Amino acid sequence: MPRRDTEVNMRTLAFDGRMGASGDMILGALLVAGADRGRLSVVEDRLPVRYEVDHATKNGIAATTVTVRHDGTDSADGPDRNEDDSHDSRAHDDYSDDHNDPDGHAHDHDGHDHDNHDGHDHDGHDHNHDGHDHDNHDGHDHDNHDGHDHNHDGHDHNHDHAEGHDPQRTYAEVVELVESMDLPAPVEQDALAVFELLGEAEASVHGTDLDATHFHEVGADDAIADVVGAAVLIDDLDVERVVTTPLATGGGEVSMSHGTYPVPAPAVVEIAERADWSLRGGPVERELLTPTGAAILAHFASGVDRLPTLRVAESGYGAGGYDLPDHPNVLRAIVGESAGGLAREEIMVLETNVDDVTPEVLGGLQESLAEVGARDVSVLPATMKKSRPGHVVKVVARPEDADRVARRLARETGTLGVREHGAGHRWVAAREIRRVSVDVDGESYEVAVKVGTDDAGEPFDVSAEYDDAAAVAAETDRPVREVRRLAEESADDREG
Repeated sequence: MPRRDTEVNMRTLAFDGRMGASGDMILGALLVAGADRGRLSVVEDRLPVRYEVDHATKNGIAATTVTVRHDGTDSADGPDRNEDDSHDSRAHDDYSDDHNDPDGHAHDHDGHDHDNHDGHDHDGHDHNHDGHDHDNHDGHDHDNHDGHDHNHDGHDHNHDHAEGHDPQRTYAEVVELVESMDLPAPVEQDALAVFELLGEAEASVHGTDLDATHFHEVGADDAIADVVGAAVLIDDLDVERVVTTPLATGGGEVSMSHGTYPVPAPAVVEIAERADWSLRGGPVERELLTPTGAAILAHFASGVDRLPTLRVAESGYGAGGYDLPDHPNVLRAIVGESAGGLAREEIMVLETNVDDVTPEVLGGLQESLAEVGARDVSVLPATMKKSRPGHVVKVVARPEDADRVARRLARETGTLGVREHGAGHRWVAAREIRRVSVDVDGESYEVAVKVGTDDAGEPFDVSAEYDDAAAVAAETDRPVREVRRLAEESADDREG
């Protein structure tokens, strides 16, 4: 692997995911972080949509909003109209992605303002309006739409939000549409990769094949505009690396076409399984991470525990729809040069002395403590009181995991006390598991290797995983160290 003596600078785009993400939040964050609004014309020229860019303030934070409007229809209520045209199509597993409703960083009708009746507040009622004209809005508030059945038959909504303007499309039809847009090759590849993630998630949730998967809202023009627009703007930023901190999912429940499910919704969990970043619950009882936002970041972004060290060039915030009392509902994006250092991580070191724990229990501590958040476990021989042989167990954990780790350590070992050792931080390399091919006697075998990198992505250590190397060694009658060497050389060649 090539090693450089000079400092490595890498242009990096970092997302701060503590309030989740949606397609429109990502678009807003990218624009204010320096992407060119004019680049979105490639989408507006090929789809009947336009991007409406505006500003909002969220708990004192100035942020950018992006709303995808359906082109060619004049809104009866002017540019602030954000109502969905298809009131019963907001199910989360249908991948709708409108975060610009007055109370909506979610996919159901929780908090949507319908603005179109005669001064009544309809809580818990079934609205069945036949033949009414919705072009006359007198400011009426349908304030609680959890579980309501809105059958608006024959209504003329005349709204210009792009949500619901299109029939449902299959995955294959979405692919065909994106390929017909004559996008730059890298943008097309990225957009198709995002839709593949969405399609795989939908197929997994519903037990169908990818090619047989029917998209609902994600196949509509506004969702396509979100995905393709994000690919266009990230391409315009010309970054070498994209990272995100753990993405907040929110909490509570979300209403979908098949029922009510806990947050995060099934599609988000399926996408997270395929992503490099982590999920984090909270901090509010709202749905904060949508499938479209998750899929965009799953394709583009690697996960980091905290923002990397950056010389900041541009930064800004994309606004979500909810106005939350204690948290600014925004997605932060930062663009800057990463100097290639190690990440500084806040930790606690826990210790206990034991003199009556069996080797079997000590040997199982690594796995058991890791389940509750331990980052590293060491067991050191020691001499205890009355010259008895014993052990010191040292555990590295994040501060937020320390209580759980200490309790598990006490339960596993029977120790009567766990102390905190005097370490507050550590400097760590980013680590990634990659699979490489090893050729032995004309046969190819896969071996996992662990690659350590600085926060600019520059690799400086490669180590083949012992279990994989041992399995290949047993099958080929070669020494384990030879197989490990071949795997590490193969990884070095890929890095070079």
